[in-house]
Amino acid sequence: MKIAVLKETYPGERRVALTPAALAPLKKADLAIVVESGAGMAAGYADAAYRDKGAEIAENRAAAMQADVLLYVRTLGADREQAAKDKGSWAAGKTIIGMADPLGSAEFIRELAPCGANFFALELVPRITRAQAMDVLSSQATIAGYKAVLLAADHAVKMFPLMMTAAGTISPARVMVLGAGVAGLQAIATARRLGAVVEAYDVRSEVREQIESLGAKFLEMEVADDAQDASGYARQMDEAFYQKQRAFLAEHARHSDVVITTAAIPGKKSPLLLTEDAVKAMPEGGVIVDLAAERGGNCELTKADETVIAHGVTILGPTNLPSDIPFHASQMYANNCVKFLLNLYKDGELQVEGDDEIVVGTLAAKGGEVVHTRLREILNLRPLEKPEEKKEEEPPPNEQAEEMDFPAPDNGQGESGDDDASASEEGENKETTP
Repeated sequence: MKIAVLKETYPGERRVALTPAALAPLKKADLAIVVESGAGMAAGYADAAYRDKGAEIAENRAAAMQADVLLYVRTLGADREQAAKDKGSWAAGKTIIGMADPLGSAEFIRELAPCGANFFALELVPRITRAQAMDVLSSQATIAGYKAVLLAADHAVKMFPLMMTAAGTISPARVMVLGAGVAGLQAIATARRLGAVVEAYDVRSEVREQIESLGAKFLEMEVADDAQDASGYARQMDEAFYQKQRAFLAEHARHSDVVITTAAIPGKKSPLLLTEDAVKAMPEGGVIVDLAAERGGNCELTKADETVIAHGVTILGPTNLPSDIPFHASQMYANNCVKFLLNLYKDGELQVEGDDEIVVGTLAAKGGEVVHTRLREILNLRPLEKPEEKKEEEPPPNEQAEEMDFPAPDNGQGESGDDDASASEEGENKETTP
C-alpha cells in the first residue's frame, strides 16, 4: 500500500503532513511513501531528506495522487479550492486523511462524498486516552498558544519582564489569558517564561490547579450552577451568565496590558468575551491576540487575519498560527498522522469497517455518503442503521437431531425471528481551542 504526502496550496499554509523523521515506523509496517516534490520545503524539509529516508519523490501532483492513501494538512472544507481540484483523482478505494473542518463544512463534504473515497477528518479524533497521540487539535493548539504570546510581546509597548537597572526599575507587563485549554495553558506558560505577571480565566473552576501550577492567578467568577458537564467540558449557559461574564472580564481587562483569548467552538460562532467597552477600558498601547478569530472572534472588534487598532489597543486576529512555526508544527502533526495510520492499517489493509472508536469517530464519509453521526445530524439526515448480524445457519431439525444423537421434536420447528437493527451512536468530539 502506498501513502502520498501532498504539497499544501492553501494561502499561507507552510506545514507538511509527514516529515522525514516520521517515515521510519511506516516503512517498518511495509507502507510505501511517495512525496510530492517540494511538499516539505516551506517547513524546512527538502526532498533529499525524504529520499534519504526511503521515500519516492513524485515530480508532480498527478503522480503523487496515484497512491492509495492521500495525506494532507488541509483538505475538504479546510481547503475547498484545492479539494475541488483534487476530487477528480478521488475515487472508490482511495482514502483521504487530513484536517477537514468537518463541523463547519458538512454540506461541502456531502457534495464531495459521491466520489466514493473514504474521508477521515482528524479534528474528530475522540478524546480518549488511546487517541491522545493522534490528537491534532491539541498538538497544533500548543503551537498557537506559544506563538500568540510572541506576537503579543512583539506588538506590546511594554517589555514583559521585571527589570531593575541603573536607569530605573521596569514593572512587568500584565497578561490575561481567557480559556485554559491546551492553547491557553501554553500561552500562560510562555508568558510566565517571558517574565509577565499572568492571570487566567476559565468558566470551569476545576482548571484552577493547572493554571496555578504554571504560576498564574486564577480568576474565579461565582457561578450558581455547575458550569461543567459530565465529560469535563464547559457547558452552555444562559444569557444572564454571559452578561455577567463579560462584565467580569471587562473589569480585569482594565488592568491588563495583553489579553489572549482562546475560546473557539468547531463549526460554531466563537463566544463573545470582550465587548468594545472592555477594549476602551484597557490601557493605552494594550494588545489583544484573538485565537478564535476564524469564527468571529472572542473580541467584538476582531477581524480575521487583520490587525485592528481601536481605542489605542492593537487587536490581532490570526487564523493559522501553527503555520508560522512550520518545522515543529509539522513534526507534531506528522507524529499524530503516523499513530493514526498505524491504528488504521492492520493485517495488510486499512480497517475502515468495524467498530474501532477512533476509526468510527473520524470517518466522515465512505461509500458515497456521509456516515459520521454528528455530520448527519448537522445535515438533518437520519441515522444510519447498523448492518444486521448474520446468524450461523442451523442444520434442519432432523439433521441436527442425528448429529446430536437425540430425537427431533415432533413439531420440527426451529427458532426464528430477525434481530432489530439499531442506529449507531457516536460520542461527541468536543474540544479545547486550537
